[in-house]
Formats: sequence, C-alpha cells, structure tokens
Amino acid sequence: MSGGVDSSVAALRLTQAGYDVQGLFMTNWEDDEQAYCTSAQDYQDARAVCDLLSIPLHRINFAGDYRERVFSYFLKEYAAGRTPNPDVLCNREIKFGACFDYARRLGADLVATGHYASTDGDGALLRAVDEAKDQTYFLLGVGAATLRQTLFPIGDLEKQEVPVPGIPGALSARPAWRHRGR
Repeated sequence: MSGGVDSSVAALRLTQAGYDVQGLFMTNWEDDEQAYCTSAQDYQDARAVCDLLSIPLHRINFAGDYRERVFSYFLKEYAAGRTPNPDVLCNREIKFGACFDYARRLGADLVATGHYASTDGDGALLRAVDEAKDQTYFLLGVGAATLRQTLFPIGDLEKQEVPVPGIPGALSARPAWRHRGR
C-alpha cells in the first residue's frame, strides 16, 4: 500500500472479491531535508485507506536494502557510463524481492500490487489493458515463480476506470490523492 490511488483501488477490488486482504507499507528511502520523499504522509494515506477498508496495515523499512541493492548499483553503473533503470531494479530487488519475502513470512499466499500489468497464471507477464499506463517494462526482472503468486487487480482497467471516487468515503477529496498522477 503506497497510499496512492492505484494500490488503494487494488486493495478495494480484492476486498470486494472476497480476499482476506492486508496492507503492507514499505519505506524505501529515508525522508530528506527537501521533503522530496514524503513517506510519513504516504503512510498516513495508506493507513487511512486501510482503516476505511477495515484491513490491517503492516509497515516495514527497506531503506537500507534499497540503498545497498538499488541506489548503490545505480550510482556505480552511472559512473561507468551506463544508465540502469532504478525502478526495474527496485521491483526485482525490493518490491518483488525483500518485500515479497516479508509478506510471505507474514503468511500471505498471494501478493497484489497496483501495477498496470497482468499475468497468464503460469508466470508469464502480460501487458495491461491500458497500453498508455502499462508497467510491464518495470516488472521485466521479476521471475515467473514470483509472478505466479502475484495479483494485479487493476491490470484489466483503463486508468480512467480507476477514479479517485472509487475509494470510499472522504479520501476521494483529499489533496494528497489529487497530486498523485491526477
């Protein structure tokens, strides 16, 4: 749960479909002086959504893992004249690596995200319905075994079908929601 619209609508759809849903908020970067990374507010947004959906929210800090496995690698490669995509690395190493493993330790049978993507059930990654929002490129490093245990609840929707009003209650009018891709 990022606190954003897409992960929140994913949780809502799974709850409505009868899944036993739990939120997992991960911090990948410590807040900085310029307030570029606002994990404290993001966590409050995620908590508010989980409260509305009556689902528990777990919180874990992967900032050390991110710095070591994603950011340091990016800096090293950039210094060598290459430009790896940190989002691809983060998905492989953190979201579908350390975070996925943590969710499994919590007892999760499946893990879901708000990515615009889909799978065929056998671990093959498929494009999202909304080609303009498709995020499969960022997931290319995630293995088939992990994808077989992953749900993409909004991958079958166009972005305009994931409206802010799709979230119940007062959150639909919150400014924090409007600045995230709206």
